[in-house]
Amino acid sequence: QVQFVESGGGLVQPGGSLTLSCVASGLTLDSYTIGWFRQAPGKGREGVSCISNRDAISWYRDSVKGRFTISRDNAKNAMYLQMNSLTPEDTAIYYCGADTSGGSRCPPMYDAWGQGTQVTVSS
Repeated sequence: QVQFVESGGGLVQPGGSLTLSCVASGLTLDSYTIGWFRQAPGKGREGVSCISNRDAISWYRDSVKGRFTISRDNAKNAMYLQMNSLTPEDTAIYYCGADTSGGSRCPPMYDAWGQGTQVTVSS
């Protein structure tokens, strides 16, 4: 059974930083395209960042480029999202997940994800 458990969310002031963590079980992360997506109140889901299983190249949506960094720790079967210079527009529930069909598209067609972690950026 594939499971993802996110942690690290919270309340942070504008300009602050957070690091989200995601531990996976039931699959080996470096074999799949993985990443983070978010959903803000009243808005649709949007991809934030991902790592392709084909070439390990990372992708970021334009609004987070230069501020967010995705990484993966194969030994821990975990992925992370370092978020710097946060703005209120980054407020959302953040989910980690994967395309467990083995696809290489990045951002992926997520078919497994965790319960999410809330990130609130406010003064």
